[in-house]
Amino acid sequence: MLSIDNELLEVVGAIAAATPQMPAAIGDWQTRRATIDSVYGALAAAAARDDRIEAADFTVPSSGGHAVPLRMYKPTHAPNALVVYVHGGGLIAGSLDGYDHVCRRYASEAGVALIAVDYRLAPESPFPGAVDDCVAAVEWAIRHAAEHAPGARVAIMGDSAGGGLAAATALVCRDRQIGPLAAQILVYPMLDDRTAIADSAIEPFLAWSVADNITGWQAYLGERYGTDEVPASASVARADSLHDMPSAYLEVGQLDLFCAETVTYAERLMEHGVAVHLSVRPGAIHGFDQFAPGSGLARHAFADRVAFLQSL
Repeated sequence: MLSIDNELLEVVGAIAAATPQMPAAIGDWQTRRATIDSVYGALAAAAARDDRIEAADFTVPSSGGHAVPLRMYKPTHAPNALVVYVHGGGLIAGSLDGYDHVCRRYASEAGVALIAVDYRLAPESPFPGAVDDCVAAVEWAIRHAAEHAPGARVAIMGDSAGGGLAAATALVCRDRQIGPLAAQILVYPMLDDRTAIADSAIEPFLAWSVADNITGWQAYLGERYGTDEVPASASVARADSLHDMPSAYLEVGQLDLFCAETVTYAERLMEHGVAVHLSVRPGAIHGFDQFAPGSGLARHAFADRVAFLQSL
């Protein structure tokens, strides 16, 4: 029988009691954005700040004359890799500040230099704004890697919507021959606009619901939503071929809306000859590590991600 991890249940219950609930109505991205940013802000405020990391903000040019803000995190010792990080938020929310503590922790514990991308959000900037910004960040990272992590390889990483954008960016980089990227690290990624629950038994546990997911994809895809006109560079699960994609680390909770699509994507990558590490966490909901970073479940997951980053 499916059940949520006990440590996680206690923490999530307290967070749910203290924060506004996501709206039930599909399409209400404004309320969802406010709720997501409120939760991320509270989690960031409660997190310990790692001041051993140097951080600097700058911008790089992207499509349409847009200057995309980036934040570089560097450990005090020589980094072993340069990682472009893409934050979550359902394609409609999230920010550099909301993920500052997350990025500092990865840079410190894994010993990597990390570049966080403040990509354009939907619906104000629908596809391809966000993925264009991520590609621009990767291009900059590849050109300047030797300055910040001599001899290091460049990888891309993201969680939730950021995981989906990271995967789409890797696909675009392959098609445009940008790179090569050393790896893609996808944490409970949002990969498929054709929202579906493979097992209805998980529905009571969904921290990111079907209505939430449809709202995010509609905002991002606009008139293309629900049609066959959605390109793989927007929804990477639609890609015909995954040959020559970078090696992948994929992780998802068993009680996550994205569980089935993550497993399917991992299987497809393997079918196309890509090296894959896949972890499905029993008892884990979407965002489990953000909600309860001190839980055993989150600590084990973080250790696995750090080990993979260090292997670069």
